[in-house]
Amino acid sequence: MSNTITLQNTALSAKHISLGAKMVPFAGYNMPVSYTGLNEEHAIVRAGVGVFDVSHMGEFVLKGDRALDLIQYVTSNDAAQLYDGRVQYSCLPNGVGGIVDDLLVYRIDEKTYMLVVNASNIEKDWNWISKHNTFGVEMKNISDRTSLLAVQGPKAMEVLQRLTDVKLDTVPYYHFVKGKFAGEENIVISNTGYTGSGGFEIYFDNEVANKIWDSIFTAGEAFGIKPIGLGARDTLRLEMGFCLYGNDIDDTTSPIEAGLGWVTKFNKEFIDKKFLQDQKEKGVARKLIAFEMIDRGIPRHDYEITDATGANIGKVTSGTQAPTLQKGIGMGYVKTEIAKLDSEIFIKVRDKLLKAKIVKLPFYKK
Repeated sequence: MSNTITLQNTALSAKHISLGAKMVPFAGYNMPVSYTGLNEEHAIVRAGVGVFDVSHMGEFVLKGDRALDLIQYVTSNDAAQLYDGRVQYSCLPNGVGGIVDDLLVYRIDEKTYMLVVNASNIEKDWNWISKHNTFGVEMKNISDRTSLLAVQGPKAMEVLQRLTDVKLDTVPYYHFVKGKFAGEENIVISNTGYTGSGGFEIYFDNEVANKIWDSIFTAGEAFGIKPIGLGARDTLRLEMGFCLYGNDIDDTTSPIEAGLGWVTKFNKEFIDKKFLQDQKEKGVARKLIAFEMIDRGIPRHDYEITDATGANIGKVTSGTQAPTLQKGIGMGYVKTEIAKLDSEIFIKVRDKLLKAKIVKLPFYKK
């Protein structure tokens, strides 16, 4: 019997392969991890403009008179604050104090919303939301037919402006418009991203993926635009201290422990409301902290965090050598009493205790 898992391709996988990308399996998809090298790609996004194919992400459309009621019940943030063209970061509490997923909620109109979820959780999220859909909301999973490009970096707006009449400088952060882009109608242009260097995310049908990719690269040629892999996406998000599902948050971590109290609003009824309210009021036993290495060394996922005696006090959830900062950085959970700014901690790297200190996010400050 064969154990081979068939990977799904995005509409642009062949394009990445033709460009010489190093392809890896990621969340069941065949995805580009790098093209010319992580550090170079990271620097391109921080200083110029780069393009990520993130078409593996999931998109659900929720429609109906009670679409907002369903979203309010299954998500932690207050979606009633949304208006047409507004985006909100939120999470799906799992009923036992953990997180099903983190997601973006797009309000298209009063009765229509788009939820953007993590690739590895598409089926899990769909089943979870469906299970709680006692509101008669029409749900459509459009993930397989939707492509998504993240065009990120300080020059992204200038490049994209060449392809649309929409005045991009009038679209605030965490807002979106639907308009004509690269000659195609009804394209979602969203001022969002996961890099901390500005830019837009563009949603469109798979059929026009190659045309839109080519148009963006033609428009960006003069700006030194380059394709960027998922490796640099991870180092860019970590320099900003953005949580990654499966690393920093999962079914065993609560939004309060993870520092996501700001997307947990108690002015409405939602799954786990009482549990999370108790945590917020009484405090939590552990917290997600950010740290910078003092000693030379690279922290990695699952490395032990210890005190000076080597006693275990937590573990690293995300870690890397930060390309912009030229030092080891990471995040991890530790006991709350230790989670104070400037506290000294140690990371166990190959049986050596390397000194680090707890710092405030983001690591990268423009």
